[in-house]
Amino acid sequence: QVQLVESGGGLVQAGDSLRLSCVASGRTFSTSAMGWFRQAPGKEREFVASISWSGKRTYYVDAVKGRFTISRNNALNTLYLQMDSLKPEDTAIYYCAASKPRPFTSTYYSKDKDGYDYWGQGTQVTVSS
Repeated sequence: QVQLVESGGGLVQAGDSLRLSCVASGRTFSTSAMGWFRQAPGKEREFVASISWSGKRTYYVDAVKGRFTISRNNALNTLYLQMDSLKPEDTAIYYCAASKPRPFTSTYYSKDKDGYDYWGQGTQVTVSS
């Protein structure tokens, strides 16, 4: 069983930065693709960014390209999301997600919720104007 715990959310002003972290338990993190999703009030959970377990491939939704950076440290079992130039429309609960281990597919990543098998509880990000 994999457990994911997010942290780093908070209340910031437009233009500020935040760095989210997601610590994973278990030994499968290093061969799992990871992703960040977010859910705003009254809206569906949406994809934000994904990274392959090798770190060689990343993918972002258009709305955050150039502002957010996904990265990972497999030695620390930790996933990050650096969020710069935050906007009020970035306000949401941010969730990290992990795929099942794919040791033979180092470049696998997914922008679909169905591509992930484990989810964290989320961390709130609020951006005021």
